[in-house]
Amino acid sequence: MEAISGVFTSRSAAESAVGAISKAGIPHDRVTLLTPGSSDAVSRELRDIHTDAAEQPGMGKAVGALMGGGVGVTGGALLMALVPGVGVISALGLLGAAVLGAAGATVGGAVGNRAENALAQGLPEDEIFVYEDALRKGRTVVIALAGRDDSAEKIRNILQTVGAESVDAARDQWWIGLRNAEEAHYSKDGKNFSGDERFYRMGFEAALHARTRCMEFDQVTAEMDAHLEDVKRQYPGQNVEEPFLRGYQRGREHYQELCGGKKAA
Repeated sequence: MEAISGVFTSRSAAESAVGAISKAGIPHDRVTLLTPGSSDAVSRELRDIHTDAAEQPGMGKAVGALMGGGVGVTGGALLMALVPGVGVISALGLLGAAVLGAAGATVGGAVGNRAENALAQGLPEDEIFVYEDALRKGRTVVIALAGRDDSAEKIRNILQTVGAESVDAARDQWWIGLRNAEEAHYSKDGKNFSGDERFYRMGFEAALHARTRCMEFDQVTAEMDAHLEDVKRQYPGQNVEEPFLRGYQRGREHYQELCGGKKAA
């Protein structure tokens, strides 16, 4: 499976994209929409959500409500949860549950187990921090998993037609928002940020990988070292190690700050 994502400033445009993707033959369990909300919005959507699948295909009935930072699941298609460092998020279907779970929300029970299978099918955990940044900015994210057929190109065309920003563009905007502060931090010791930025950013992003960012440092050192070795192989003979490791540490600090200085899970 390949994850194709789009970021929208308009929730209605995102909903149109989900409908078009479904009409293109992509199964409902391979498509999700993530959107920011509030506790009031959660309650309102739970009251207003369609319960007749024929009325709005793929929506089904509500399955969860905000409950002390977790998700209560009773069966259906809409989940809502409190994501560490982001806030209240609603998401569609099992793919949505997989994203919420990887982002640190609790989606227990059978849905949680099935969501793990969705992750195993191709959801890129290394992009989840980009989705979170978009959601913090009030944007809506659509994610679809493409199979080995021509569905990936179909999904990309739909997202482009409806006006989605690509996840790569959203990632670049995320870094632009951080760059000045990171340059100041790195340069205060006389380091050349412009020369080392590529590897510093690689380390920073590696630290935000959904699978490891909540772990203690001694639990992630092996994976950090593996990331570093991969970068060294890609860029032989270049000054990689110091900027990568500095970026990695800053990435961990950044995530802790987003979560109020506390470990998020």
